[in-house]
Amino acid sequence: MYTAKGFFIFASIKFTVMEEKKLYRSTTNKMLGGVLAGLAEHFNIDPSLLRILYCALSLFTAGFPGLLLYLLMLIIVPQKPEHLR
Repeated sequence: MYTAKGFFIFASIKFTVMEEKKLYRSTTNKMLGGVLAGLAEHFNIDPSLLRILYCALSLFTAGFPGLLLYLLMLIIVPQKPEHLR
């Protein structure tokens, strides 16, 4: 920002407004509670790939942390509202 004679002159700076993307549980592509499908939609990846990775990670960590995380997200993450479907 430069000042000249009391006026602000802005250099040519382009601001891009990013779309606010919220995390929701999926209602269309869900298997159990829609948590992993919602994560896949949020990060724009294949839900099947995320499910496979999640199951493998849960098995390698004795299952409990993965199951606990899934249950917490099932409680905390809201379902996608009707007007956004």
